[in-house]
Amino acid sequence: MSIYLYNTLTGRKEEFTPSEPGRVRMYVCGPTTYNYIHLGNARPLVVFDALRRYLEYRNYDVIYVQNFTDIDDKVINRAREEGVPALSIAERYIEEFFRDADALNVKRASLYPRVSQHIRDIIAAIEELMRRGFAYEAGGDVYFEVEKFPAYGRLSGRTPGEMRAGARVEVNTAKRNPLDFALWKAACPGEPAWDSPWGPGRPGWHIECSTMALKYLGTGFDIHGGGADLIFPHHENEIAQAEAQTGCPFARFWLHNGFITVNQEKMSKSKGNFFLVRDIASRFRPLAVRLFLLSTHYRSPIDFDDAGLLAAEKGLERLENTRRLLNEARCHLGGAGGSTASSEKGATLAGRVEELRREFTAALDDDFNTARALAALYDLAREINSYLAGTARPDAGVVKRAATVFEELGENVLGLFGRPQQQVDDALLEGLMDLILSIRQEARQRKDWATADAIRDRLKALGIILEDTPRGPRWKKS
Repeated sequence: MSIYLYNTLTGRKEEFTPSEPGRVRMYVCGPTTYNYIHLGNARPLVVFDALRRYLEYRNYDVIYVQNFTDIDDKVINRAREEGVPALSIAERYIEEFFRDADALNVKRASLYPRVSQHIRDIIAAIEELMRRGFAYEAGGDVYFEVEKFPAYGRLSGRTPGEMRAGARVEVNTAKRNPLDFALWKAACPGEPAWDSPWGPGRPGWHIECSTMALKYLGTGFDIHGGGADLIFPHHENEIAQAEAQTGCPFARFWLHNGFITVNQEKMSKSKGNFFLVRDIASRFRPLAVRLFLLSTHYRSPIDFDDAGLLAAEKGLERLENTRRLLNEARCHLGGAGGSTASSEKGATLAGRVEELRREFTAALDDDFNTARALAALYDLAREINSYLAGTARPDAGVVKRAATVFEELGENVLGLFGRPQQQVDDALLEGLMDLILSIRQEARQRKDWATADAIRDRLKALGIILEDTPRGPRWKKS
């Protein structure tokens, strides 16, 4: 089956084939590191993590790059408020970003480039734009000249008039056109600055992402992702800079997730209706937040409320219960393998497992429809629960296959379970084994050999070998 994705650049769903067979190059705009991430930041974080997981499930090698904007007006303003260096603020919130991302079970990107570490690359990119006639200097600032790039507006679909109406009002009147945007900003007192051919200063926001994307992924990379609020001007400007600089297409597919709304209004700091991920996670499990963010098609808006998160909590509990039942069934069956169902019920479940796996992948192949994929996963959970509840001796091969598929879809693709259930913390395992061995020792002291032997035999079936020695019992994994 082919994968189809909606390409904002063309305004339609297109068959996705990477430019390099077997490998996907993917760039997703990361956070500006001046605060904890909020739910609006978390949506692209989770959505594109799940897309990356699905592409890997489909056997693609994914190079996934996500930047940190550690030089920005917001970072500088926060540093002024606290009286500390701007890069110290950035470092603090990068660490906090990883705490929140880990809680949401987001896999680490292949690379996390920072703006502050790529100043020379950015200066070189600006110099090339000036050499090609797309940029000009004005009093230590450097601007991209939009009129020199005829394709400007192609991504957002806006006319020049619409874009001018939406352009920011700026004090600097040196710009030739209101749509021209800063590539380099002359230094202001008390701000971090780097030497450049135009004097001390720092990069503009838009040039940062295009420079880092080109450095690590090259021209014509496969997927550029981010929130819909970045389409204009940020992504529009990225395209203009990159293609004016290289003369080549920048990114092939542009994917944008929809807004999160609160009472039908877009979540934003300016409205004061944004919610930090860690505040939400103090009331709801982070993996339920992840499920909530995947429960709606990525291009559609999500309206945030407690009812939606409570429903996600219940949905996650249903899935986790099925996972627990599968794990228990496999343990009771002694980990037996095989794939042939020996009963009519087993054969029926085996068929449904494959059918629902196909429904799940078909949903994700159709513009990454996680809502439909989750529906298939819930159906799979219901079928498995019914089989396990109604079968005295489940087929080991069927249970093993069902558990494998359930884990692949629920965790490997959607990332809903976190650490595999069978990977118990060493400390917890040690504590449980100490408890079990003490109970067995008490049975031996009472000469209750039947109970002692039953404990030993059950542990052996679970893959744990007991040895009775003069110094007491010892255990090891088989």
